[in-house]
Amino acid sequence: MTLRPLSLDDRLFVSEYLRRFPPEISELTFTNLYAWRSTRPIWIDIFEESLIFFAETKMGLIILGNPVGPASPADVLREYGSQIRGMDRFPKTMITDLSLLPGATVVVDRDNADYVYRREDLASLAGRNFTKKRNHINQCLAAYPCQYEFITPETVAECLAMQERWCAARDCKAEPGLCGEYQAIEETLCHYREFGLTGGAIRIEGIIEAFTVGEALNPSTAVCHFEKAMPQFQGLGQLINQWFAGNNLAGFTYVNREQDLGIPGLRKAKESYYPDHLVEKVRIILPDASSE
Repeated sequence: MTLRPLSLDDRLFVSEYLRRFPPEISELTFTNLYAWRSTRPIWIDIFEESLIFFAETKMGLIILGNPVGPASPADVLREYGSQIRGMDRFPKTMITDLSLLPGATVVVDRDNADYVYRREDLASLAGRNFTKKRNHINQCLAAYPCQYEFITPETVAECLAMQERWCAARDCKAEPGLCGEYQAIEETLCHYREFGLTGGAIRIEGIIEAFTVGEALNPSTAVCHFEKAMPQFQGLGQLINQWFAGNNLAGFTYVNREQDLGIPGLRKAKESYYPDHLVEKVRIILPDASSE
């Protein structure tokens, strides 16, 4: 293998592959891959004119997501099989012939399925399904002088300061997952301009108390990477979600809001917005890996 670690210098190279072969899963943006590299180191390689991403895990090296290009999953497994543990976050729809994967075990990974919503549903919150969401938003607007604005490189520092306050309120240092997320948010915001991101923030009495950041995943779908709202403001989370969909994402049909990680409260929250569909993913475990 000729693997090399993903670096900032790879941004244009990776982005061009993703433009030519638009992804469906939320993991496959340069922002996601780069921002989370502290907790999930990423390596890359080229095989059969396809870009392959590898992630370091406690169990060893795995292929992350699908090949970005024409290479088939079976050919990729044959090429790298003796050096990897399998594939993770692989789109279920791309496994067209399981007979091409002799000896491999395919496991549905519900916890990492992406929730995809119709953008218009998030922006309008119309109908009975969203009555509670509208009520929360109306209560927030009645109680606080909320002002929406687009995030710019000049306001990134204020968003980072809000993230510090959010982490203090949630005691991020006590939770490894939140620590990793903090690092990913910091990386994302620090490269906000060069990564071509879009974001929105809500000020209350002049102070940013909520923000969200996303980008194009494919021509019809935007992906929302992060959304944070200070917990003391009732309804602020619902408001930033709605205003971001309405103000920043008007050119898209769908919004991918990533996975619930099997966390019951997060799953309930994501289901409460009535997704249009889930992007189902699987883990492909190679024979040697499954026997250990």
